[in-house]
Amino acid sequence: MLLKIQKWGNSLGIRIPATFAREAEIRNGSPVNVSVSGGAIVVKKAAPNHTLEELLSGVTQDNIHSEVYTSAPCGKEAW
Repeated sequence: MLLKIQKWGNSLGIRIPATFAREAEIRNGSPVNVSVSGGAIVVKKAAPNHTLEELLSGVTQDNIHSEVYTSAPCGKEAW
């Protein structure tokens, strides 16, 4: 698809067609990473940045695992 670069304040910008935005699962305000690779501008959806509280909210008594021992004591650990 041929798009036109347009002036936006002191910067340049393009409009992302709605079909592309839906397919990439991005919306207004979505964080993206922009880079240049081989003369091409690459825009990628940024990975979600969850808080510790959000991550821990999914832990329940049904899905939490028990203690894991990876090796025998090798120093002066007290068990």
